[in-house]
Amino acid sequence: MLEDTTISNTDNDTRTHKVLKALENACKEMDLPVPIWLEININDFKRNAKCRFYQDSFMESVDFDYLEMQIIEEDI
Repeated sequence: MLEDTTISNTDNDTRTHKVLKALENACKEMDLPVPIWLEININDFKRNAKCRFYQDSFMESVDFDYLEMQIIEEDI
């Protein structure tokens, strides 16, 4: 693992909007281009609340094998 981050979002927004915003914020924090959601990413995310973005999900070249996103939901 090269780098990791945790993004928290308590807005009253839809889950989809929270996920998209979290990915955008994580990429900004790590100075990475935001990946494109391919069909495989969407399907993996729906099944597992987790997915990996490989080079083909990025418009620019990246210096790592994949970016993994996982949703961790906690009841507080």
